[in-house]
Amino acid sequence: MTSLLQPKREPPNGFYTFSSRPHVVPNRLRYTDPVMMENDGRPIYGNIMYDRRVVRGNTYSQHVLPATAQLDPVEIQRQQEAMQGAAVRKGIKKFQRRNSGNFAERKHVDVQTELYLEELSDHIEDASVECQTDAFLDKPATPLFIPAKSGKDAATQIEDGELFDFELEVEPVLQVLVGKTMEQALLEVLEEEELAGLRAQQRAFQELRNAELVEVQRLEEQERRHKEEKARRIKQQRMVLKKERETAEKIAARTFTQHYLADLLPTVYSKLRDNGYFYDPVQRDIETGFLPWLVAEVNNTLEKQQVTRTVLDMLIQDIAALQHQTKEAESF
Repeated sequence: MTSLLQPKREPPNGFYTFSSRPHVVPNRLRYTDPVMMENDGRPIYGNIMYDRRVVRGNTYSQHVLPATAQLDPVEIQRQQEAMQGAAVRKGIKKFQRRNSGNFAERKHVDVQTELYLEELSDHIEDASVECQTDAFLDKPATPLFIPAKSGKDAATQIEDGELFDFELEVEPVLQVLVGKTMEQALLEVLEEEELAGLRAQQRAFQELRNAELVEVQRLEEQERRHKEEKARRIKQQRMVLKKERETAEKIAARTFTQHYLADLLPTVYSKLRDNGYFYDPVQRDIETGFLPWLVAEVNNTLEKQQVTRTVLDMLIQDIAALQHQTKEAESF
């Protein structure tokens, strides 16, 4: 590791000092070509002012990127491969020129093979000087700030027996406190016993309830099975009765059909005649046309006569009422 500071010395007095002034440390780039370590002939420092990516000048104008940023990625990759090939060929040529020569004229030099290089330099001669001084005395404690008195002093004389007697006054208070504490403790114990009894009763009731629920579930299941069996038996019996009824109906229908078809034609004509399908046109016209009209006209005449009689009765009633009122008025 490159060291730009001189080794640190600890003088006999125990103080920590530097042997040289600190200065800027250059960047350390691993696995980099020495040619790339140079930037315009100067080493690369950790200062952004030497970075070409930092925009200087007017910040309002748009910064124009290099032309390589607008190239095709394939073209950029091709250029990078060409540059790497040129660097490899240049390195091979340098190695060939370095190796082409007389081996006897070469000079062997010790080279560090560690992971990090360290700068080797001669140690600067230095000397330590010390001076004895008196021991520092401890600073005395700062006294408390006490403000000056203001106002007048006052005092009160208390004779014997004027203040309360603690032993005598505290006894009733203590009795009340102890009594209340004992009463509260007794109430809490009774409440705990009552709660324990309630929990035991609740557990017994819960066990009884669970047993009853199990028994109820068993009875419900048994009742359900009985109902299903009963429904199945009823369904089977209904199916048997239905088949028997259907068979009897089929036999009866067949027998009835045979008897019915024996005298079908005479029966049909007789029923048609009885139902009026065979009738006299004149009689039918009188019954359907003339008689209904005659009945309607008679009804209209009767209704008119009834209306006339009603109006006449109303007139007679009004006249009789008017005459009665006139007679009563004359009598008064």
